[in-house]
Amino acid sequence: MSGIGIVGPGRVGVGLALALTGAGHEVWLHGRRGKDVPPPLRLSWGGVPDWLGRVAVVVLAVRDGAIEPAARELAGAQAITGRHVVLHLSGMLGIEPLLALRPTGAALGVLHPLQAIARPESAPERFRGALAAVTGDAPAIATAERLARDVGMRPVRLAAGAKPLYHAAAAIASNYLVVLAALTERLLTDAGLTADDARAGLVALMRGTLENVLVEGPRALTGPIVRGDVETVAAHLAVLPPDVGAVYRALGLEALRSTTLDAAATARMRELLETGTGC
Repeated sequence: MSGIGIVGPGRVGVGLALALTGAGHEVWLHGRRGKDVPPPLRLSWGGVPDWLGRVAVVVLAVRDGAIEPAARELAGAQAITGRHVVLHLSGMLGIEPLLALRPTGAALGVLHPLQAIARPESAPERFRGALAAVTGDAPAIATAERLARDVGMRPVRLAAGAKPLYHAAAAIASNYLVVLAALTERLLTDAGLTADDARAGLVALMRGTLENVLVEGPRALTGPIVRGDVETVAAHLAVLPPDVGAVYRALGLEALRSTTLDAAATARMRELLETGTGC
């Protein structure tokens, strides 16, 4: 595989460039405007990149709404040919935003790292062991799988029609974990902990829970709902603000699906979680 060009010097674009460079690939990075990028990366900027003739793979690391305009711009420049593979990184979209490039003969595909990248410098480590969803034309899938493996990711093939459900799952796991952390930090500080102690405590708890999930899956679930302890759940609901109580109840009903309580205990817990009363 020859060089790889990445259009879009955001967190994921820069992070992927660092990971690919670390894996021995020659990488070009391009943006609309100049900005600092971490070494050894170098950034070109302006309109259409001038390095398209030197790369075999072009990755559009731009926001979802910018993928189609970027593809049209590349098609209009007549610099993409049948020897190229063009990928985008969206978790939500299939190859449709790239179809302006279909007449060029390029192979079109998607490579979505199932990982949250807050700092580009952390990406090479974060990518190792992460899943990477791939879809598209057969040559593009093969290329995306190879790139994923090169940086330590585990590629999985995904049907294009499954992307919205896949992306919803990713959003719940990543985005809402941050929301839960913020919510629980607020509750802990309301209970009298300092912000530093609250954050350190909940991160240690969440990290331990995630390690248990890795080994046990849904069997890692613990707490009063698993035990059928309606008195404790009722006590929780009595002290939570109504908006937080609504979140607690919704998640509690989902947790109830993973219990092995008998029918009577399940019914008592369900009534409490659905109505907020019943204990």
